[in-house]
Amino acid sequence: MSSGSDVRDRRASQEASLGELARQLSDQTSRLIHQEIELAKAELAVKGKRAGIGAGMFGGAGVFGFYALGALTATAILALSLAVASWLAALIVTVVLAAIAGALAMQGKSKVQQATPPVPEQATESVKEDVQWAKNQAQAARR
Repeated sequence: MSSGSDVRDRRASQEASLGELARQLSDQTSRLIHQEIELAKAELAVKGKRAGIGAGMFGGAGVFGFYALGALTATAILALSLAVASWLAALIVTVVLAAIAGALAMQGKSKVQQATPPVPEQATESVKEDVQWAKNQAQAARR
């Protein structure tokens, strides 16, 4: 009879060991996921900081570009004033810039209208097809 109790004792210790292993696996998995999330947060913080610095540099470039455009406009007015009156040179440059701005605004409006509504049409259509396929499969399975 002792051999039967030995087998039961071994099974009990194996089951306890399996339970302990399952608990350890769960704990380690949980810890690993937590550490991976913390690593991802740290990486995103560094990348976010770099992106912020880059965006600030683009902003600075935009400001200096705007000033350069102003200086170029003044240069165009002064150069044109050699051929016509100063006020007429300024008016001509202003009209040309306004025409460019108007053309860009019209093209921008057209592009925005093409992009609205901001719905992924192909993906939406694909999902609708998938739903229809699943419905058809479910109906076929009932028959």
